[in-house]
Amino acid sequence: MNFNSAEFLLFLPAVLLLAALLSGRARARHLVLLVASYVFYMSWDWRYAGLIAGSTLLDYGIAALLGRTEDPRARKRLLVVSLAANLGVLGLFKYTNFLVDGAGSVFQLFGLDIALPKHDLLLPVGISFYTFQTLSYTIDVYWRRIRPEGDFVRFALFVSFFPQLVAGPIVRAADFLPQLHVDPPADRRHVRVGLTRIFRGLFKKIVFADLLATLFVDDVFADPSAHSSLDLLLALYGYAFQIYNDFSGYSDIAIGAAGMMGYTFVENFDRPYQSRNVREFWTRWHISLSSWLKDYLYIPLGGNRGRTTRNLMITMGLGGLWHGAGLNFVLWGLYHGLLLVASRRLDRHATSDAPWWVLVRDRVVTFHLVLFGWLLFRVTNMEQLGEYLAGLARFTGGSQIHPGALAVLAAAALVHFTGKDLVDRLWAAWARLPEFVQGAGYAAAIVVLCGVSVDAAVFIYFQF
Repeated sequence: MNFNSAEFLLFLPAVLLLAALLSGRARARHLVLLVASYVFYMSWDWRYAGLIAGSTLLDYGIAALLGRTEDPRARKRLLVVSLAANLGVLGLFKYTNFLVDGAGSVFQLFGLDIALPKHDLLLPVGISFYTFQTLSYTIDVYWRRIRPEGDFVRFALFVSFFPQLVAGPIVRAADFLPQLHVDPPADRRHVRVGLTRIFRGLFKKIVFADLLATLFVDDVFADPSAHSSLDLLLALYGYAFQIYNDFSGYSDIAIGAAGMMGYTFVENFDRPYQSRNVREFWTRWHISLSSWLKDYLYIPLGGNRGRTTRNLMITMGLGGLWHGAGLNFVLWGLYHGLLLVASRRLDRHATSDAPWWVLVRDRVVTFHLVLFGWLLFRVTNMEQLGEYLAGLARFTGGSQIHPGALAVLAAAALVHFTGKDLVDRLWAAWARLPEFVQGAGYAAAIVVLCGVSVDAAVFIYFQF
C-alpha cells in the first residue's frame, strides 16, 4: 500500500476516525493502531509480517532481561544475541546474493569454478528501517540510556507504527515510546497541520519526483550512449531533485500522518542542497539515518578521538551498503567518506558571516560534489557508470529533453532553493484560512494530483 495510492486514501481516514473515537482509552487505541500497522505492512506481502513480529518479540525479551541483569558479561551476551539475530536476518535477505557474487568473482581470479547457492527471496520492504529501530532500542537499554518498555503492545506499536514503517524516518524509542505513555493531544489543529504536511509530501512525490523520472531521467539513464553530454548532465540534475523530493516527500507524509494522530516524528530533511559543505549536507539529508550512524557506529568506533579518517570511512562505507547490496552503493558511501575527511580539513575556519559570494560559491561546489555522488548511487552496474562518464566527457551539446520536463526541473530547483522563512510564512498563511477554503483547496489538489499521477510509482527508498 503506497502513500500515493487510492487504498491509502481510504485507509488513513479510517484509522484516524478509529483513533479519534478511542481517545482517552489508551490500551484500545494502541491495539487498533497496532492492528492497522500490520494490515498496512501485510498489504505488501502478508508472509513477511512474521519477520517484524519475530524481531519485536526478540528485542522486547532481550531488553527485559537486560533490565533485570547486572552481570556485565551476561548483558554483553544478550546484546550480541540481539545484534547477531537482527543483522543476521537483514544479511540473509539483503546481502547473501551480493556476497555470493563477490565470492564467485574472487574464485574466478584464482581459476576456481565454484558456484555457491543463491536465494530468490524477496527483500522484505522496510527491513533496514525497522531493524535499525529495534537495534537502537536494545543498544540504548544496554547502555542504560532508557529503561525497558514493560508493555508489549506499546513496544510492538513503536516497531511497526505504519507512517514510518517502510521508509522512515528512523524513530528512536527514547523519542516515541514516551509519547505512547500519554494521551496524545490530537485535535483539529493537529489534523490541519498534519493534512497540510501530507499534501506537501504528495506534491513533492507526484509532481516533482515522479514526473522527473517519467519525463526524462529514467530514459537517459537507461541508455546513456544515446544522449548528448548536455542531456546526461540535465538527467543527473533531474535525479538529484527526484530522489530528494521522493524521499523527503515520503517523510513529509509520514510526519503528517503521525501528527494527525498527535504523535511527533523528528524532521528528516532540511533543504540539503543549500549546504555549504558536505558535513553540513549530512546534517540536512536523511537526518534520522545520519544521526543513527553517528551515535551507534561512528562514536562507538572512536569518533573524533583519534583515527577519525578510518572511523569516517567505515561509517560511510557501511552506510552506503545499508542503502543497497551493490558495489555502487559501497562506492557512494566511501566517496562521501572521502568528502567528509576532506571537508574536516578544508572547512575548519568556515563561518556563516562570510561574503555572499563565498557562501554561494561554497553551496555551488558542495551541490556538485553531491551531484556526482548521485551518479554512483543511481547506476546499476560499473559498465553503466563508465558509459555515463564517457558520455559526459564527450562535451556534446544538443538536447532531446522536452522543454516541459525542464520546466518541472526548474520548478523543483526553485522550490528547494527558496528561503525557508518565506516558505514557512506561506504555509502559516494557508493554515490561517477558513477551514472550508482549505477543504476546497485540498479537493482541488486531489484532482490535480490524480491528473498528473503516473501509476502510483513506489517510493525509491522502499527498496532499502
